[in-house]
Amino acid sequence: MSQHLDVPDTGTGSIPLDPVPRYLRLHYWWAYVHPNAVRLFERAWLVNLILWFNYRCLSEAALTALEDPGPAGKLPGRTLQIACVYGDLTARLAQRCLAADGSLDVVDVLPIQLENLARKLPPKAPARLLTRNADNLALPDASYDRALLFFLLHEQPEDVRRRTLQEALRVVRPGGKLVVVDYARPSPWHPARYLWLPVLRILEPFAHDLWQRDLTDWLPGHCSGEALNRTGFFGGLYQLVSITR
Repeated sequence: MSQHLDVPDTGTGSIPLDPVPRYLRLHYWWAYVHPNAVRLFERAWLVNLILWFNYRCLSEAALTALEDPGPAGKLPGRTLQIACVYGDLTARLAQRCLAADGSLDVVDVLPIQLENLARKLPPKAPARLLTRNADNLALPDASYDRALLFFLLHEQPEDVRRRTLQEALRVVRPGGKLVVVDYARPSPWHPARYLWLPVLRILEPFAHDLWQRDLTDWLPGHCSGEALNRTGFFGGLYQLVSITR
């Protein structure tokens, strides 16, 4: 199966296209919405620099966490990535799906991000690119074996973050897995506490939430019995949380 880009015109698609969320237009036009943003940030060295040279480590950890017990490097069944990301993460994710005859759906509310991703994926990537809002996926319940949220939650206001997690868990089947990679509270000695936090407060006004509170605070109440594993990276500045339904 080759990639399919589903970016319906407003009012003509089979799924109503949500307008660009207000918080995204106000706070992240410079990073995702404007065409110049895509041209600027779609650079491997810049993505790696923003993550303090941890992009490869974090993205590889996310891909590994998504895997079921069995042969490494393969993702059978149906995989969902919620929101596009800069860099080669999605291309590598698609390769692992292809190796197991699996499929990949990637959703994003911004057509420009989906169009950018379509240019990065190889022609035979088993991927569908769908215009959806992370907090209103309009996808069937329990329809995916696994889902990935890679550095999305810190960009969302609390109410949107809570709905995004609820939606992600809703579409993952029982026994399936949700993997989240994002910021966390770093160790007291970490220089990022004094150098990076002031920058985040200006450029990413919702990121500080993940320094102040545990990510589980935004999980739906029914997740209390879910199996949850957490791994810290780079002195605790980043976290990978794996939730098995």
